[in-house]
Amino acid sequence: MTRVAGKVAIITGAASGLGYAATIKLMNEGAKVMLSDINEDVINSMPERLNDFSKSQFSTFVHDVTNEDSWIELIEKTENEFGQLNILVNSAGISLGADIVSTEFDVWKKVHQVNLDSVFLGCKYAIPKMSKSGQGSIINISSISGIVAGWNTAAYNSSKAGVRLLSKSVALYCAKKGYDVRCNSVHPAFVNTPILDPIKQAFGADEAVAKLARQIPMNKIGDTDDVSYAILYLASDESKFMTGTEIVLDGGLSAM
Repeated sequence: MTRVAGKVAIITGAASGLGYAATIKLMNEGAKVMLSDINEDVINSMPERLNDFSKSQFSTFVHDVTNEDSWIELIEKTENEFGQLNILVNSAGISLGADIVSTEFDVWKKVHQVNLDSVFLGCKYAIPKMSKSGQGSIINISSISGIVAGWNTAAYNSSKAGVRLLSKSVALYCAKKGYDVRCNSVHPAFVNTPILDPIKQAFGADEAVAKLARQIPMNKIGDTDDVSYAILYLASDESKFMTGTEIVLDGGLSAM
């Protein structure tokens, strides 16, 4: 269980969903992790939830990913507590909005602030620390919606597509500078996390999952392990020649 031993990671959105799954996976494989989330009550309960791990293996930070000063503070706290930074998992995200005509401008801006601006800020401030640490891997959680559009997800499509291209730009920047810092994006289709709660409330949990599964050639939705194993691979030295690309986890949806 040492695939990322000796490495230090920041994971945003770490209190639930894909972020929490990534936290468990990386810590099980030896990483030290700074857990970031805006949900203060939940992030403050993480020591109790993670009581199987050494208290020296993780720390927590209440973090608004849309706030530049908060990012600066998070990066500095990570370096001060763990001495280095090797992995950034930009997992925080929201799914709001509707079709282009129905989407309010405030909603459009909020979705892009959380889903895309936060990735920009994280990359901007993590890269100098990673290059100083000697190596780094930035893993940006996008979505299949960043590759395949939906008629009623204008803001989400735009923000997640932006994450995909921003990740490529970051990868090329780091390569040009001679930094051993990689950047890739991960694109899941429907995964059983709290982001599906609105559709579960609308249709009932079982029918919602069945409805989503019918859109997938494999006739099932993903689970958090499907994504956290991909994150672990990208975080480890096993992917040391992989940068500027994406891992698509969609049960065949984008092949249609």
